[in-house]
Amino acid sequence: MAEQAHSNIPTDGNPNSNISPPSASLGQSVIPIVNRLQDIFAQLGSASTIDLPQVAVVGSQSSGKSSVLEALVGRDFLPRGADICTRRPLVLQLVQLPRGEDGSLSETAEWGEFLHLSGRRIFDFNAIRREIQAETEKEVGLNKGVSDKQIRLKIFSPNVLNITLVDLPGITRVPVGDQPSDIEARIRTMILSYIKHETCIILAVSPANSDLSNSDALQMARMADPDGSRTIGVITKLDIMDRGTDARNFLLGNVVPLRLGYIGIVNRSQEDIIANKSIRDALAYEEEFFHSRPVYHSLADRCGVPQLAKKLNQILVQHIKAILPELKARINSQMVSVVKELSSYGETIDSKAGQGALLLIILTRYTEAFNSIVDGKSEDMATTELYGGARIHYIFQSIFVKCLEEVDPCGDITDEDIRTAIQNATGPKNALFVPEVPFEVLVRRQIIRLLDPSLQCARFIYEELVKIAHQCESIELQRFPVLCRRLEEVVGIFLQEGLAPAETMIENLICMEMDYINTSHPSFIGGSKAVEAALQQHRSAKETSEPDKAPGTEKVQKSRSLLAKKNISGVAVDQERPTQPVAHHEKPVSSGNTSVSSWGISSIFGGGGSHASSAKETSVYKSYNESTYNTEPTFSNIRLNEPPAILRPSEAQTDDELVEITVTKLLLRSYYNIVRKNIQDTVPKAIMHFLVNNSKRELHSVFIKKLYSCKMIVTAERTCLKRCFKNGKK
Repeated sequence: MAEQAHSNIPTDGNPNSNISPPSASLGQSVIPIVNRLQDIFAQLGSASTIDLPQVAVVGSQSSGKSSVLEALVGRDFLPRGADICTRRPLVLQLVQLPRGEDGSLSETAEWGEFLHLSGRRIFDFNAIRREIQAETEKEVGLNKGVSDKQIRLKIFSPNVLNITLVDLPGITRVPVGDQPSDIEARIRTMILSYIKHETCIILAVSPANSDLSNSDALQMARMADPDGSRTIGVITKLDIMDRGTDARNFLLGNVVPLRLGYIGIVNRSQEDIIANKSIRDALAYEEEFFHSRPVYHSLADRCGVPQLAKKLNQILVQHIKAILPELKARINSQMVSVVKELSSYGETIDSKAGQGALLLIILTRYTEAFNSIVDGKSEDMATTELYGGARIHYIFQSIFVKCLEEVDPCGDITDEDIRTAIQNATGPKNALFVPEVPFEVLVRRQIIRLLDPSLQCARFIYEELVKIAHQCESIELQRFPVLCRRLEEVVGIFLQEGLAPAETMIENLICMEMDYINTSHPSFIGGSKAVEAALQQHRSAKETSEPDKAPGTEKVQKSRSLLAKKNISGVAVDQERPTQPVAHHEKPVSSGNTSVSSWGISSIFGGGGSHASSAKETSVYKSYNESTYNTEPTFSNIRLNEPPAILRPSEAQTDDELVEITVTKLLLRSYYNIVRKNIQDTVPKAIMHFLVNNSKRELHSVFIKKLYSCKMIVTAERTCLKRCFKNGKK
């Protein structure tokens, strides 16, 4: 019974000699094609979006993964040791070679090839091991570092079946050497990046001398393959299980069930490896082990490396057959798009004259596309959103103009600011009229506020032109990536150079408005109208609040009559003549005259002062001075408080001050609206002249100067184009 159960285990040292012809035929035709595709996609790197079928070997550190791979190949070629050995993913492609006519094997019939050593055959498998170690140390150093960069190796042998395996680093928990503190999480992430794809078959390796329910490999496999439909379990080290125990329940799937089942194998021990025990002797020992254990006789199809190789090949072939239609459709779809893109690039041009003509055509078409997009004449005009020049118009009218219209010229100026400015402009005496200086100072403060939004508008238009420049890149231009990058640099510098004079012109426009306050502008309200409007507003406001202020007015009159009886030094004066000049703010109220002539209007108000008022004030000052100087000196202990460092006007505002503030606000709003309209009109004109239209006029000549005369660009593009066609033919 034992002989019958193990009749399919070879005795010639070849673990893959027994395999059904249909499966072998299909594997020989399909798997090499997939391997070829893997080599091509490996060169593309992250640019590849197609996941090809492969077998990923997953297991904890020292679980026997390397021994399984070497047993499948029948050769010693992997780094071995007590610590972590696999530190980079090893993509191992096994390629079956036909045997000789007499079925004999030779030492030169087996060799290995690395993808990074293209075309070099290595017949010494010890040299293959050294090359793997050298490449690993080159990438991650000598002290146990780990990397996700692949090493790709092909093994050509008549003793293997066509299988593609990926040997991944073993799961470890405690960092050693140069390994980072999160080494376990990094290795798990690396493993998951391979096994998460539906095209990947998971070979979960677990040692038999540990609890299978705690297997790291099966845990990772369950995360990526919850139903176990593409996971094969491998139970290693069956020969070192505790006496009286066996792996029968493991192999039958009674502990952790898997749809593809389990295979049990016997590994070479570290002592066997040190003693240079060959794979052939190890396979013979494995056969003898299963033959001498009756518990495994009924599980012959699940025991031994030959059964593992056979099952892996069959499952991989079936897996490829299942996903082949979708894989073929995806590859054909990408091929169609790539061929279409390649044909759009046109033919290569070797002559210098032809290259120059082609370059000139490309630059001319780019310029025409730029101008057509700005002018709204592009054939590829969008219908779902504003495009090209329409966006520029939107920025001018709906963003810039609307923003300036929403600005309140008096929004950041309080009545106290205006009042303080008026008093500062009068100096040491009271003003006879509203001075011009506060108006000019305040209006300049508002004009300078227009500079920032104007410069922002220019910057917005510059960014829109950059976007338009990117939209002009045609497929014909994209065939020359170096020229495309150089063209983008030239356009960027050119637009930046056009932005500078536009910003300078905007600054000059603002400075012009600030340097000359044209109060003779026909749209300016003028001083007379402003005073009339202010008095009218003041009178209307006073009439509405007069019933509430009547008691207060009587108290003010009584206090004024009481103060009129004595002067400041306590000397009695004539009650019919005031002891001090009448304050400026009392003139229009006490006289009851609301005419403009009573205000002493300056140049911006369009009139002269009141001679009667001036004469009366001179008489009052004369009487006051005579009374003061004729008074005999008196002695007093009254001392004045020193003025504070910062002085502000008194809190109470007089009626005259309210009128002055109102007049100033009216003048500010009137003149600001004039300047705002000028800026709304001239800033877009400056941007269009110096930036937009200048780009349309000069872009082609800049291309001719910067690009057409540069022959190095053409040479570089020809080389790039040849490389593109070369890759396309592959």
